[in-house]
Amino acid sequence: MNNFHFMTATLAVLTFGVVASGQTIPDNVGQSSAALPPALQNVGFSPQLDSQIPLNVTLVDESAREVRLRDYFDRKPVLLALVYYSCPMLCDQVELGVVGSLKMLSLYPGRDYQVVFVSFDSREKPELAAQKKKSVMSHYGHPETVAGWHFLTGSQESIAALTKAANFHYTLDPQTNVFAHASGIMILTPEGRISRYFYGVEFPARDVRLGLVDASAGKIGTPVDHLLLYCFQYNPATARYSATVLKMVRLGGLLTIFIILGGILIFRRRDLKTRTRTPHPRLPVEHRQGAQ
Repeated sequence: MNNFHFMTATLAVLTFGVVASGQTIPDNVGQSSAALPPALQNVGFSPQLDSQIPLNVTLVDESAREVRLRDYFDRKPVLLALVYYSCPMLCDQVELGVVGSLKMLSLYPGRDYQVVFVSFDSREKPELAAQKKKSVMSHYGHPETVAGWHFLTGSQESIAALTKAANFHYTLDPQTNVFAHASGIMILTPEGRISRYFYGVEFPARDVRLGLVDASAGKIGTPVDHLLLYCFQYNPATARYSATVLKMVRLGGLLTIFIILGGILIFRRRDLKTRTRTPHPRLPVEHRQGAQ
C-alpha cells in the first residue's frame, strides 16, 4: 500500500467519530463537515432503532452459495457488520474488535446468535470472503462455532437496499480505489429489526452482551444479564449502555426489604427451634412426693 492509500485510510479512521454521528469538526480547529475532503463529505452511519432490515435481499456466502439474508434469522439475534474485505485498515479493525469482544462472552455464535459480515463492495467475490472468514475464525479460536459466522457478498442492488435500511453511507475514491466509510456494528432482532448499534472499532463486551440479550427478548442470557438490563439503559445518542440511577435505587430498596424480611424469618425460626429444644423444668422430688 503506497503512502497516499495509507493517508486516505488513516484520515477515514480519524474522522469516523465525526461523520458517523452526524457531527462536525469543532470550529476551533478551523474545519467543518463542508471542509472535509470530498470523499468524506457523504460518509456516515446513523441507524434508526426498530428499522426493518430487508431480509429478502439475495446475497452470496463464502462458499459461493446463493442465500437470502433471512436465512440467518431463526429465533436468534444477529450481529451485523457492513465492511469490505479488501479494506486496507478500518474494516480489519472492526473485525478484530468484534472478535475481541465476542471472545469475552459465554454466549456463542451459532448457538445463541449469528454473526453476519456483508461486503458493501459489489466487486468482491466469495473467494475473498472465504479468506476473510478463515482469518477471523483463526483469531476467534473456537472452530466449533464456524457455522455461526457468515461472510457475504452481493450485487450492487442488494447492497444498496441493505445499506439504505441501515443508513450506512460510503464513497469510493476513484483515484485511490479506496472506500471512505464509517464503522460500527448492529444488533438485530430475530425479525430483522435494528435493536442496538455500536460505533467505532472497539466494542465493550458488556454492551455487546446486553445488546444480544436485549434483542433476543430475554431468550438467551442468564438471570444476571436480565438484572443488568433492568439496571442499565441503552442510550442511542452515545450508542452505549449506562446505569440508570433511579432503577438502581429502586432495586436497592427492594433488596433491602428482602434482606430485612429474610433476617426476621431466620431469627423467628431460630427462636422456635430454641424453644422446642429447651426441656421443661422438673419439679423437686420432695414436692412431687408431697403432691402424692
